[in-house]
Amino acid sequence: MPPKFKRHLNDDDVTGSVKSERRNLLEEDSDEEEDFFLRGPSGPKFGPRNDKIRHVQNQVDEVIDVMQENITKVIERGERLDELQDKSESLSDNATAFSNRSKQLRRQMWWRGCKMKAIMALVAFILLLVIIIPIVLKYRT
Repeated sequence: MPPKFKRHLNDDDVTGSVKSERRNLLEEDSDEEEDFFLRGPSGPKFGPRNDKIRHVQNQVDEVIDVMQENITKVIERGERLDELQDKSESLSDNATAFSNRSKQLRRQMWWRGCKMKAIMALVAFILLLVIIIPIVLKYRT
């Protein structure tokens, strides 16, 4: 199980980043509906009364961090699987090429053996002829 990382933010960090983001998003010509969705309901976001909200927000932030980490791991796993698939395809191609080459080499060696046997049989036949012909000629005369 991956380690859980906790974010410890104080109120100034949270409200400061929210205010700067709001400042960047809001312009003077925005209407009330956009203001509501960008600013949220009016009232203090974090305060002594809203410790439960802050606690839940921290838990949500932790879950978000864990999920982002999990997504990163899944993406890395997918990349490793793609690499493994490429390697297995390459290995399969090499195995097929090796098999074809070995069959070709086996045929070449078989023909070479046949040629060698034919040459040896021819040499044996010629030797027999050389030995038998003089003996036959000698007994004929």
